[in-house]
Amino acid sequence: MKKKNRTASVLYKIILKHTPLKGVIFTLITLVAFQAAAISQGGNLIPLEYNSELLVKMAVQGEIADARMSYPPYRIGADGELKVVPGSRGITYNFRTGDSAVNLAGDHVEPAVSLSHPNGRQSPECRGLNFLATIGNEVRVITGDAKGEKGIVIGKHSDDRVMVDFKDPEVLYRLTLNDRMQIMAYGLGMELTNIEGVTALNISPTLIEALTKAGMGVTEGGNLRIDVAKKVPAKIMGSGLGRRHSHLGDYDIQMFDEEVVEKYGLNELRFGDIVAIINADVTYGRTYKTGAITIGVISHSTSINAGHGPGVTTIFTSTEGKIEPVLNPRANLKHLLFE
Repeated sequence: MKKKNRTASVLYKIILKHTPLKGVIFTLITLVAFQAAAISQGGNLIPLEYNSELLVKMAVQGEIADARMSYPPYRIGADGELKVVPGSRGITYNFRTGDSAVNLAGDHVEPAVSLSHPNGRQSPECRGLNFLATIGNEVRVITGDAKGEKGIVIGKHSDDRVMVDFKDPEVLYRLTLNDRMQIMAYGLGMELTNIEGVTALNISPTLIEALTKAGMGVTEGGNLRIDVAKKVPAKIMGSGLGRRHSHLGDYDIQMFDEEVVEKYGLNELRFGDIVAIINADVTYGRTYKTGAITIGVISHSTSINAGHGPGVTTIFTSTEGKIEPVLNPRANLKHLLFE
């Protein structure tokens, strides 16, 4: 990278000395764009490799979960304020992948479509749905007016729900509650083969391919370089800590420290954002560890409840910190999977 910067500096000097004034501005702009592209690509990156031929594809099913409300309907905020707002499950028509996960009148809202299993959250079938489904998996509607339409898994929440979105937003209006969908579950059991110290979780080969096209890869130093929309300090992670594994569900970004939220731009978080959690290790459960880095996807909205906030479904983690997150506002599932 330093070599590229020195080369660009020399070129700038040559241009200023020998190029006619009319052409200087255009040429400099071109070189700046080239240098920025070189920096963002991080030099020669090797595509991430994994045990693709060993992965098992399995069918799992879920149905669109009914929206629920508690009685009384009040939610108690961390500041003691009471609110009555929509929550999880159901079909959410106007907050989908790429939309704000913070600026909405809701709490733990799940984008687009929320799937669960009719046998209940503690059933083996529900666990099968939630463990086996990975972000980027293809989903097919198998009942109702939208039968045959295909969607994509975009996240997981709690231990019983999988979120799905569609390229065509009109599909949502043809769906009804309790419509069934079948997921081609593919990705559980993934092991990375050309990098050490990085673990993959909840991620499909489809998302691996999309991230690779967007510039993800292994550096010459053996680190995973990946674009992220935001960086999040692990000190504000909340609900979900303490679980003994990270193969389903999510854990939450607490949004109650205004100084930290402003510093890291967390009020700009969107559904589907790829984020880096700094000093977080989720290899065998969610923990704080200095130097560790975890990558995840924003899967549900913010919350006023103490300890809660936008949910992150993790896709990569490194106890040794062998992940290099690079800020890029386009690091979102909307651009990676739906364009």
